[in-house]
Amino acid sequence: MNKKILIADDDDSLRHFVAESLRKEGFDVTEATDGSIAWQLLKNQPFDLLLTDIVMPNLDGVELSTKAIVNDPNIKIMFMTGFTGMASDLEAKTKVIAKPFHLKDIVTQVVTLLSNK
Repeated sequence: MNKKILIADDDDSLRHFVAESLRKEGFDVTEATDGSIAWQLLKNQPFDLLLTDIVMPNLDGVELSTKAIVNDPNIKIMFMTGFTGMASDLEAKTKVIAKPFHLKDIVTQVVTLLSNK
């Protein structure tokens, strides 16, 4: 596939497991531990997908996604969140997957989302 994905999540275990699952599917995955680090990466290289948590230190996922879209209007956004109330406002513009989720489900959704690009 060779699509580039940036995963931004302050939960190290979750981020690592999602990243490894996506790498096994052939994606080029970069990891960021918070929104500020992710934003620095987004400014300096193109990504096909930003896969981000909503609640993170320094820069939350909503702010990060807004900056990402201004920086690259073609980037796809997918939120991983346990705060489904916040996510319902975002679903019209982005893809939202509620935590907890099965790794297989997120991989399937990422493959589907990126195959539409």
